Amino acid sequence: MKEALFWKKSSANRVSCQLCPHNCVISEGEHGACGVRKNIDGTLYALTYAKVIATAVDPIEKKPLYHFYPGSSAFSLGSLGCNLRCKHCQNWQLSTGVATEKDHRLQDLSPEQAVTSARKHHCQIMAYTYNEPSIWPEYILDTAKLARQQGLFNVLVTSGMINPEALKILLQTTDAYCLDIKGFSEELYRKLTGSAVLGQILDNAKMALNSGSHIEIITNLIPGWNDSFTQLDGLSHWIVNNLGPDIPWHVTRYHPGHQLHEPATPVETLNRAREIGLKNGLQHVYVGNVPGHPGQNTLCPGCGKTLIDRTGFSLGTNHIQAGLCRYCDHKIGHYRAFDIN
Repeated sequence: MKEALFWKKSSANRVSCQLCPHNCVISEGEHGACGVRKNIDGTLYALTYAKVIATAVDPIEKKPLYHFYPGSSAFSLGSLGCNLRCKHCQNWQLSTGVATEKDHRLQDLSPEQAVTSARKHHCQIMAYTYNEPSIWPEYILDTAKLARQQGLFNVLVTSGMINPEALKILLQTTDAYCLDIKGFSEELYRKLTGSAVLGQILDNAKMALNSGSHIEIITNLIPGWNDSFTQLDGLSHWIVNNLGPDIPWHVTRYHPGHQLHEPATPVETLNRAREIGLKNGLQHVYVGNVPGHPGQNTLCPGCGKTLIDRTGFSLGTNHIQAGLCRYCDHKIGHYRAFDIN
């Protein structure tokens, strides 16, 4: 255990957690909504500090990040808990848990050990993912600082459910912010996640971009929930007008699980979403969770030629050189890659 950040005393035996928009007031012996921050004797503790459930070496494209050092490897790690209750969560076994000392899934991994493992596996990136990383700030901050000292980048794969004061601190060591925006209405958020927090999440996206972090947006399209023209048109317009036309938007295929049993997203729906995004001015709209779909490839917004072709998470030849299309010299905005020249 480690004393948590972002809290204050509320009363004699209660504490107020100020990490996320829930702003939980937690009584003695109780957990916050995330399940991993607990009031013990009037002090808020982060129960999962240096405790992980899953680690893996992944291609960065799996996050998904397509414009952030394509072809690189990310040492991915995650723990327990979440501050949203998404009905369609793919990792609900992790996100809905409450941290206890008896949970045999939690394994010790210090910040030093995490960075050493990343380097041992020749990873260029640390990715905090699987469950919601923003409820893990104490561990991420310590690990990310060490990672940067070793020349590694740090990526948050997040729902964006965090208060701006805490996000400002996390962004000091964040290189890429991979943001899952569930849809484009507070009512949808309330029904799908249990929390009407869209406004804060959108503000956080702008804060992340203004901090200098690389940003890509993901939306998992669920039939009958967030796949209407109104939802797709509204969100894609918002991205263009508030983040920029060169911000990648990944529209991904939902599969039934956890509390939702709607059939998998039709490919036609994903194609329509991509068309809406491109029509509204986005330069890069990707189709995810559909192996072999041409919407996985990176095209030049200038000449339309394929610059990076993808098969699953494997890349073909990269025709972006020094940030420019090799065919027409069009600048590929919001794109980072290793200099191989």
